[in-house]
Amino acid sequence: MAELPIVDSSNNQVGTVPAVPEIFEVPVREHLVQKYVAMQLAKRRRGTACTKSNYGQLSGSGKKPWRQKGTGRARHGKTRSAIWRGGLTIFGPTPRDYSFKMTKKTKTLALKSILTERARNDAICVIDKIELEQPKTKEAVKLLEALGLPERTLFLLDQRNENLELAVRNLPDTDVLLLDGLNAFDLLVHEKIVFTAEALKKVEGRLNG
Repeated sequence: MAELPIVDSSNNQVGTVPAVPEIFEVPVREHLVQKYVAMQLAKRRRGTACTKSNYGQLSGSGKKPWRQKGTGRARHGKTRSAIWRGGLTIFGPTPRDYSFKMTKKTKTLALKSILTERARNDAICVIDKIELEQPKTKEAVKLLEALGLPERTLFLLDQRNENLELAVRNLPDTDVLLLDGLNAFDLLVHEKIVFTAEALKKVEGRLNG
């Protein structure tokens, strides 16, 4: 079983933690990962696009514009048909819900696949604890530099850390996430994933539960 190093806020190794093979050494199911991300993005779609697709939504007369025969012009029943300006829209968008669901089992397999891929690419860091003296951006920048982390970093915590949350607010690519919000999109969009040692233990328990 492989191990992940645990570092302190100065990037000094203070221990190791076993990388549970059921989470960090599983077959990567790319189709499930793709479906999970698609599900998340679909839920964000507002689905409010709307076109007038029935006569009841239109203003204007339904009167026949001219008599059927004898004018030399093409016959028409009303000026609100789809071929007239101001008429119906055929097959246009209407308000809808784009969301769909995945089973708990498939979401868990997708998350395990992502964590396996991230571990293989050395994109996971485990820190013993995170303590900032003040909730200031410079403190967050100092922590990122000390740990050698890129700006696009995700901190995964087992409990609220108000100083850290406030400190990274002005860093557009750095985010803090509690374990309850663990999801595929955030794990993929960030270059580095930083777990606290306690958070990693709880993630392993949750995904193997």
